[in-house]
Amino acid sequence: MQEVVIAGYLRTAQSRCRPNDPGRDWFHALRSDELLGRLLPELIKRTGIDAKEIEDFIVGSATGVGEQWTYGGRTPIFLANLPETIAAKFVDQQCGSAMAGIHIGFMEIATGNAEVVMVGGMEHMTRVPIGGTTQDRGLVAYNLNLFLNPDYRHWDMMTATNMGLTAEKLFKRTGLTKEDMDRWAVRSHQLAAQAQAEGFFDEEIMPIEAPQANGSMMTVKADQAVRGETSLEDLAKLKPAFTKDGVITAGVSSPLNAAATGMILMSKAKAKALGIKPLATLRSIGFAGLDPTIMGHGPVPASLKALDKLGLKPADIDFWEINEAFAIVALNCIKELGLNPDAVNVMGGGLAIGHPLGATGNRLVGTLARILAKKGARWGCANACVGGGQGVATVIEREEY
Repeated sequence: MQEVVIAGYLRTAQSRCRPNDPGRDWFHALRSDELLGRLLPELIKRTGIDAKEIEDFIVGSATGVGEQWTYGGRTPIFLANLPETIAAKFVDQQCGSAMAGIHIGFMEIATGNAEVVMVGGMEHMTRVPIGGTTQDRGLVAYNLNLFLNPDYRHWDMMTATNMGLTAEKLFKRTGLTKEDMDRWAVRSHQLAAQAQAEGFFDEEIMPIEAPQANGSMMTVKADQAVRGETSLEDLAKLKPAFTKDGVITAGVSSPLNAAATGMILMSKAKAKALGIKPLATLRSIGFAGLDPTIMGHGPVPASLKALDKLGLKPADIDFWEINEAFAIVALNCIKELGLNPDAVNVMGGGLAIGHPLGATGNRLVGTLARILAKKGARWGCANACVGGGQGVATVIEREEY
């Protein structure tokens, strides 16, 4: 088995999407495939490879319809003017899509079927809103038998297809409080704002020139949703977002976002031959299925599966990137795995930075690799919950090359 390394990582900033008020989204005038088409050539350039060496391109999105239909993964390749010899495929594992792309690339290289694989992720939740509805044209149609036929009632699809309701159900299982979630949200924004101020994200964000609603051009180079001034008092005033008597508010939920992310994987032997110093080595992957109505618990079994393959325990991991689809997801993972909260999402998380669904997996793994380098730490684990009742996880190791 070939050892697999992360040779390059880059992303755009993550704008704040507003389907009902598009002009407030810094990226409202740009399609997600356009963002990705701009990003990929720069990722290749910064990694220091010839695009002709890329054998496969795997692109993920949670809503691969309308503008985000990729023609089998090929559209971003064409938009980036990359060699036609690069094969491609599209992956949908909802919020785990880009990480699923990393997993596929990892397996392709580890098994000797490729030496260089590029992974992309994209999502634009203003232009292709969650649920896939653009104006009055429905682009996603669930099979209504899952909702109406008594044979399928045990799946409770009314809850399973509403992520806020799954968060409400997970919250009730944890014994945690609303204040616990509010405190975690404040922490997320404060840490993200501090990381922005210190320039941590500058090296992983490619600035994008984007037209604005007032006719001006803006260089978008920072995540739009980060609010360092968020307070417990402000969050306590917010009303439940998904059910009248619930506790999940907009403040403890990830915002809607648009972004493109990219990563280049290669065999360690290839990296050495090219003189590339990898960001980290991919060591293990994990994926798990569970009751779709508590999808936020998915990172727990997925992480344990990935760790078990290496003979590691949660306590052996130096830093964690747990996707904050909701505050309760990260808090549940911390509780169930017995983690030190100070080792989790140390540059802020999805509540502040954002969660552009299918693009998030690359950010989690890529940011984590950069955290290990900054902190001089060895082991990292990135994970995410997945709509439909799944979890994904990736364990990476920083080595001295």
